[in-house]
Amino acid sequence: MNNYIEIILWLIGAYLVGSVPFGFLIGKSRGVDVRTVGSKNIGATNVFRTVGKKWGLLAFLCDFLKGLLPVVAVKIFASSVNWLPVAVGLFCVVGHTLTVFMKFKGGKGVATAFGMLVALMPALVGIAFLVFVIFFACSNYISLGSCSAAAFLAVTVWFWPPSAILVEKIIIAVIGVFVIIKHRSNIVRLLKGEENKIYIFKSSK
Repeated sequence: MNNYIEIILWLIGAYLVGSVPFGFLIGKSRGVDVRTVGSKNIGATNVFRTVGKKWGLLAFLCDFLKGLLPVVAVKIFASSVNWLPVAVGLFCVVGHTLTVFMKFKGGKGVATAFGMLVALMPALVGIAFLVFVIFFACSNYISLGSCSAAAFLAVTVWFWPPSAILVEKIIIAVIGVFVIIKHRSNIVRLLKGEENKIYIFKSSK
């Protein structure tokens, strides 16, 4: 019974940590409601585009840590339930994308999923990050890089690393598909040639 209570508390805590809308809070601190400008998304990309580069990078870091730190914590302090770290990571991502603090509307989960995966499978996520960089560098579309990396993860996790347990493979594949679904409006704009590009080295606020 105590084991079940521990699991429930970890999952609730992970959801609440993931739900903290850092992008929105950073935007408000700069006098910008990111829900009303740009893509109207509270994620780091919209903060980067509408508030400024350094604030977008700060939002990305905060969202990344929301996925990384809870998974690291559960691996250190929790019971020996082998699927709990990936479940905690999943709840962090769900919290970010469906935050209770923003009427269950949130970001697209890329940075938070990235942090979760760094804690779980650093080698695999390193390759996925390279996929992101290649597609983003060639196109200047963050959404294209994000969807490409998510698709890579959703497929590759079934084959590598060999140490991954079945529940990890399922959850990571689901997260990859979920990230792509959250980008459906971006995909439509990409197909229409209407998606906004991001230039990392172009002058910004």
